[in-house]
Amino acid sequence: MATASDSKYKRTNTNGMQHHPLDVAIVGGGLVGSLLALHLGKKGHEVNLYEYREDIRTAELVIGRSINLALSARGRRALAEVGLEDALLNHGIPMSGRMLHDVNGKCKIVPYDANTNQCIYSVGRKHLNEVLLNAAEKYPNIHLHFNHKLVSANLDEGNLSMVDPVTKDVKSARADLIVGCDGAYSAVRKEIVKRPRYDFSQTYIEHGYLELCIPPTAGGEFAMPHNYLHIWPRGQFMMIALPNQDRTWTVTLFMPFTQFHSITDQGLLLDFFRQHFPDAIELIGRERLVKDFFKTKAQPLVMIKCRPYHIGAKALIIGDAAHAMVPFYGQGMNAGFEDCSVLTELFNQYGTDLTRILPEFSEKRWEDAHAICDLAMYNYIEMRDLVTKRSYLLRKKLDELLFWMMPNTWVPLYNSVSFSHMRYSKCIANRAWQDKILTRVLYGASIASVAAIGGLCYRHVTMGHLERLSTRILSTFQLLKPKASV
Repeated sequence: MATASDSKYKRTNTNGMQHHPLDVAIVGGGLVGSLLALHLGKKGHEVNLYEYREDIRTAELVIGRSINLALSARGRRALAEVGLEDALLNHGIPMSGRMLHDVNGKCKIVPYDANTNQCIYSVGRKHLNEVLLNAAEKYPNIHLHFNHKLVSANLDEGNLSMVDPVTKDVKSARADLIVGCDGAYSAVRKEIVKRPRYDFSQTYIEHGYLELCIPPTAGGEFAMPHNYLHIWPRGQFMMIALPNQDRTWTVTLFMPFTQFHSITDQGLLLDFFRQHFPDAIELIGRERLVKDFFKTKAQPLVMIKCRPYHIGAKALIIGDAAHAMVPFYGQGMNAGFEDCSVLTELFNQYGTDLTRILPEFSEKRWEDAHAICDLAMYNYIEMRDLVTKRSYLLRKKLDELLFWMMPNTWVPLYNSVSFSHMRYSKCIANRAWQDKILTRVLYGASIASVAAIGGLCYRHVTMGHLERLSTRILSTFQLLKPKASV
């Protein structure tokens, strides 16, 4: 929220250096774009935010796109830096773990953090975007422009050409810095990839998603325990549900497109749910299930990796425009918000010297962005399949024990990603180190066990006993051995 004291930011960065404020054009008025506008507006820069859609605050909700998100530590810090963390936490619904539903309707709770009871928060996408836009609108140096679709840009000169999708009017703008926050199909990035020797990859997975809804009970309450992320893991596919403030649940079905395409009528749909998600039929309601399933098509899931994120000293991409990821770690929004924090830190360090800020952002961020993209892909396998495996549950219990014993040394992977500010690349390196330690310990324990038993009982044990014993030890080792991770 802007106050009279904000005038002190007009020419002064937080490190005390005097600089003239920049004219910044942010393309994309979604979550990351509107938060970055607040970060830069608070520092006194003149910010123009361009969004190709109409104002989301007055628009109808778009069907088929996730309306709720998982807010965790990285996103919370970026919101706190502009004074909005508490407002969003008061709105969000805390989720302390996963509740797994088997095919018989039985449920099992797997906490995210059994030691310190940390949680993530289910927040509404539309509500969050509205809060950010409302806060940005209070700054006199932040200007919101809706129905402005970028059609071309000269990134070397800082020139933009836009069109109004409704009136077809063409508009132009010029800025000292252009920041693309316009999502996985970024128009700003399309201009960047035209450059020679630019690294870019786009990967669609074979699975898509479709949204359903669980309504409140007849009494207006949640139909399931609401402080959990609910998961129906089924090996090659899964369904999840996150709670909303109005006591509904946003349900998302993830599975291969071939499976979506095989369900062509009401009978096949109900047979599929009776076989794989029988308890969900009553929760969703038979008629609503049929209606919601067939009113939209399954949507694709894409992963984007590219580098660098800047062009010269005039243009930059952040958020999904730079590193779109599949949604299975709940880090897409959090990683984009962390981009805002990292960029703000560089402004604090270098003032308005974009020749230093932009290259350092690219160099500092690309490895972490690629790491969380890979982790998100891995977590789909964990959520749809590994969470039901005995080896996964044993490893989680062991991680919890070691974390309790050595909280500053042994931080489980999920904790480091969701409840800390450890660099994403460091999270992966930390997990690899843990796997290496456990592998050595387990091999050593197996050999020591065999030697000890052999030394005590060699006169009374037959070859058959030894074979059976060694088989059991190896089986136990395979259960405890860490799964290969990214």
